Amino acid sequence: MKTAWLRVGVLLTASMSLFQSPSAWCQPYPVKPVRLIIGGLPGTAPDVMARSIMPRVSESLGQAVIIDNRGGGAGLLGAQITVTAPADGYTLLFVGGAALSIIPFLTKSPPYDPVRDFVPVTFVALAALIIASNPALPATSVKELIGLAKAKPKQLFYGTPGVGSIHHLTFEMLNRAAGIATVHVPYKGGPPAVLDTIAGRVQLVITTTIPVLPHVKTGRLRALGVTSTKRSAVFPELPTVAESGVPGFESHQWFALFAPRNTPAAIAEKFFGEVRKAVEIPAVATVLAQEGMERAVNGPRALAEFHRSEIKKWQDMIRYLRETGTVLE
Repeated sequence: MKTAWLRVGVLLTASMSLFQSPSAWCQPYPVKPVRLIIGGLPGTAPDVMARSIMPRVSESLGQAVIIDNRGGGAGLLGAQITVTAPADGYTLLFVGGAALSIIPFLTKSPPYDPVRDFVPVTFVALAALIIASNPALPATSVKELIGLAKAKPKQLFYGTPGVGSIHHLTFEMLNRAAGIATVHVPYKGGPPAVLDTIAGRVQLVITTTIPVLPHVKTGRLRALGVTSTKRSAVFPELPTVAESGVPGFESHQWFALFAPRNTPAAIAEKFFGEVRKAVEIPAVATVLAQEGMERAVNGPRALAEFHRSEIKKWQDMIRYLRETGTVLE
């Protein structure tokens, strides 16, 4: 009898362990609406993309995906809010890469650790940056620009959306790689920088492709080169910087989904799968193309690897700029 009771006890213990094991029992996901924090204001690139992608994701999941715009600090505010959210898969962050690969390293006391505090969900899209000039500038390519800048050190001025932006760091990376010295003029956003380049107040601007496209078509700006690894679909005839005498040069504005630290990997994988299906829908693909974006949905592991490489690249660049006395704060 004692042996029989012992067997029963062992079976009961094993059964209870089975029910308590996270790997053996998993709550269905999602069972309520998902909050998607957008690191940008309504009408900005991440907002436009999210409002195109997420209705399809919502339909597939059977739960609403509620968009919560948190503009401020180029995604900094949205990232800070995400860090404090529960790690249950019901709060996700869609943000530009600068918020998690550049901004935390511009201050002495970063508000979050971009690797430790976030779980990668999926890369979504990337966009090339374009270097354009006022047509009066006697340079028709990046190669000619480099030659002109070497002949006229610190006499050429370029505009960007702001100090410490990916646009700023990218042009400084060109300065470093090409051995030239141009002067940075920061603006409060991309449009004023574009307009001042057209007006001739600065000779150059670096921005994403879509804002300069109409001005290049009308001849008010001249496109010199793109910073991506391959030519842009928006300017297929335009050489990359790497093709123009700076081998290996590459910089993108990129957008990705992240979750708070300790969010289960299974939830990240599930959301990745839904986003991957959504971006294949022709209407969604069209929206991304209209924003000058290249689809790049590749999942948590690929995003984690890319994210670390971006952090390393921009940390190195920020360190170099500080050593040379460049103001970044």
